[in-house]
Formats: sequence, C-alpha cells, structure tokens
Amino acid sequence: MIDAHTHLDSCGAGGGPSPAELVSAATRAGVNRILTIGQDGATGRAALAAADAFPQVFAAIGHHPNKATGFDDGHLAELQALASHERCRAIGETGLDFFRDYAPRADQERAFHAQIQLARDTDKPLVIHTRAAEDDTIATLRSRADGLSVILHCFSMPERLDECLAEGWWISFAGNVTYPKNEDLAAAAARVPDDKLLVETDAPYLTPQPMRKERNQPAYVTETAHFVAQQRGQTYTELEAIVERNAATLFRW
Repeated sequence: MIDAHTHLDSCGAGGGPSPAELVSAATRAGVNRILTIGQDGATGRAALAAADAFPQVFAAIGHHPNKATGFDDGHLAELQALASHERCRAIGETGLDFFRDYAPRADQERAFHAQIQLARDTDKPLVIHTRAAEDDTIATLRSRADGLSVILHCFSMPERLDECLAEGWWISFAGNVTYPKNEDLAAAAARVPDDKLLVETDAPYLTPQPMRKERNQPAYVTETAHFVAQQRGQTYTELEAIVERNAATLFRW
C-alpha cells in the first residue's frame, strides 16, 4: 500500500510521533511508499530531509494556497531549488482555497500559475488542493496544465468527477471518504477507473472513521484503502496492486 499525500512534519507537531516512529508504524501496517508534502520553503526542506532519511519516503515541493500571501520570484526560486532534489517527485500542493480568507486571490493565482509552470519545467506531476474554488481551479487547470499529470488530492467534489476524469486527472481519496455523511464521495470512489485511482491520508488531518478520535498518520491509509476497495467490489489485495502501480507511474519510485 502507498500513502500518496501526507505531512510528516505536521504529524509530529505538539509532541506527536517523530518521522521515524511514523514511518515505522506505516511499514508495520504494510505501507511501503509515502509521499510527504511541502507547503512552503520550510516544510519543503523538512519533507526532503525525511525523504533523505527513509528510503520509503519521497517528497513533493510546493506552496499551499493558504500560505500564498506575497508570493514572489524569491519564493519561486526557493521552490525551484528544492524541486531539483532527486527525492522530490511532485510539485505541490498548490491550487486555490477560497474557504477562508488566508491569502489574497491574486497571490494564490500567482503561486498556482508559477507552480504549474514548475511542474512543466521539471516534468513532475502536479498535486492540487482546492476548497470552495472548484470552478476556478478546474478552469485554471484546463487552460494552463494541458499535458501535465494532475492529481486532485483529498478529492471532495464528487459532483465534478466526470469532468475531472474527462481531463485525465488522477483522483486521490483521503479519510473523509469513509465518513457516513459522505455517501456521494463513497459513490464516486466506486466509479474512478483503476488507472486513475490513488489513496492518501492527508495526515495529520482527516482521520478515517474507525480511528476518528485519533490524530491521523500514514499507517491509517490502510483503513481508507479497505473502505475504497469495499465500495469498488475489489479485494484489498487488488486495490493495493492498483494504487501501487499508479503511484509508481506518477512518482517514478
């Protein structure tokens, strides 16, 4: 099994488990590849440090839309330098988030456009975050990301699934697909073609339903995977082979 999107540094915040403990727990659970995500320069460096320390960990380098205030050429240069690291296997997470007023839209758009170009320049997949901004996110990807491998992380817009699949984008499901109120999201998980499916934790957030009271961690991606497999009428072993193959294709690990 793989965890296509996690934040090892955030999992350990406030006295939480260390990266070594998180990776060890994931390995015991059968998770043999982890993509840990940078949200700015500092967390990008932390992601690369974890990737250097553990052979099963790789990094994505990006600038989260909620941290996009004042995004400029200096921020882009920092991302470019980090993205050149051999253990960086994706660009992002990037995108648009209009749910809360954490960063001006113009700055979010500037950061988003720059990271789309960075993904093109580095020939790496692009990891997308979108919240309360679906129309603008999809329109931007359609106009600027043609030919790129696009991963819709923590997929949460089931009503737009067919549009996204028509564009050839990958769909990654996090722990929120397991929540009883998200029946439409569970139904979407049943319809994604095998070759466009990923699973993730987005840890420490969105803990799967069986562990809902706990802080999420990469080991718990297996709970999401079991749920998704059940929705699809597949065995866990079948789903495991599917997502491992897709992740290997995307992240070249």
